[in-house]
Amino acid sequence: MSQETSPEAGLPGVTGRSAGPLDEVDRRILDELVRDGRLSVRTLAERVHVSRTNAYARVERLLRDGVITGFRAQVAPEPAGLGTSAYIALTIQQNTWREVSAELARVRYVEHVALLSGEHDVLALVRAPDNATLRDVVLERVQGIAGVLSTRSWLVFEEFTGAQSPWP
Repeated sequence: MSQETSPEAGLPGVTGRSAGPLDEVDRRILDELVRDGRLSVRTLAERVHVSRTNAYARVERLLRDGVITGFRAQVAPEPAGLGTSAYIALTIQQNTWREVSAELARVRYVEHVALLSGEHDVLALVRAPDNATLRDVVLERVQGIAGVLSTRSWLVFEEFTGAQSPWP
């Protein structure tokens, strides 16, 4: 199974072409790969009840269309030494999203960033080893980015993937 991804995948401000609608087999393939991205094509085909050739072709199409953007290990933050997590909401100057997002992408411990509508402009998930590091990330690194007007932080006490999530 190819593990190549589009060079643009995951880059801020880059949008892919629109893929066609997913059918039930595509959804089952995605469900299985989200559960275990290391599945062989043979096992995947058996689980979704299609031929190996069909499973391989569908995975390649899902990759080509940008539906699957890659394969990676899911890491539990606390056992990996990142015991403090927080969501950081940023208010930024108008028209600075590209510059701010480029800088946020370079800040260590920033795991995820989203452009929002509403009261705040940007939401970032930060996972740090401890509160002192989190404080440094927010007060020194994030607030030091040109275009960031203010931040607001929420500590994460516990987290889980919802039972009704489309991807287990």
